[in-house]
Amino acid sequence: MKTDSLFYRLFQERPATVFELAGLAVPDDPAYRLHAEEIKQTAFRLDGVLLPAVGRADLPLVFTEAQFYHDPWFYARWLASIFLYLYRHRIVGHWQAVVVFPDRSIDAGATAAYEVLLRGGVLHRIYLTDLLKVPVLGLGPRLARLVVMDEGTLVEEARALVEERGTAGSRDMIIDLIETILVYKFPKLSREEIQIMLHLPETDLKQTRFYQEVFREGEAVGEKRGEKRGELSLVLRQLNRRLGGLTSEQQRQVEALGSNALGALGEALLDFSSVADLEVWLQRK
Repeated sequence: MKTDSLFYRLFQERPATVFELAGLAVPDDPAYRLHAEEIKQTAFRLDGVLLPAVGRADLPLVFTEAQFYHDPWFYARWLASIFLYLYRHRIVGHWQAVVVFPDRSIDAGATAAYEVLLRGGVLHRIYLTDLLKVPVLGLGPRLARLVVMDEGTLVEEARALVEERGTAGSRDMIIDLIETILVYKFPKLSREEIQIMLHLPETDLKQTRFYQEVFREGEAVGEKRGEKRGELSLVLRQLNRRLGGLTSEQQRQVEALGSNALGALGEALLDFSSVADLEVWLQRK
């Protein structure tokens, strides 16, 4: 599972995380909903656009991005996409941009042309490894920094988050997000291993969407086959959402991929901008 997809899920389930990471005032829930926006007639795509609820013109539009690889033209590409979006949608209100890096080494740092956005408090850069040194954080940043923790610290923090008191609904959401992060960090973990790792009773694990979407598919046919089907299901959903649907032949080709190739496709698909990109990728396999 690619990191972009992981953070899309986190921001989709809990938009307040973006505001907590950036140190911005956290709006009332559910003031925002997350969208992925394709900017037509260009090669630009914005994977994270937090849209204020209808009637909340007082709230800013928020653009989010998780950047986990070094790209010297990241700021130019991302900010160009944002300004084109503002023009195309005739946005006249305030906006904010929040980018999450795993650490400072990934930030290309080519920001001289955009210093006015940094100084003006419009562009916010978050480095997850910096959060490891902060003793007191809100829920969103604590979830986000799990991605860069080592195994021992991650498990300890994940258990602490699961055990904290909260409403039944919020606890289920937290467990669901933590499971997603654990699978990203440790893709070979089984359902039982996640359950043991988090000290969860089986009934709690079965409540979560992650279990329902991935692990339940494989129970009847064995753990190994179930893991592959779960990964296949996730990849197909991502492809359909990004490309707007696959032909029966394209779906057949994806279903025929082995586990390693499926994992590689899961990494590559978030860079696809059209069905042609998928076709080229499949031809190389």
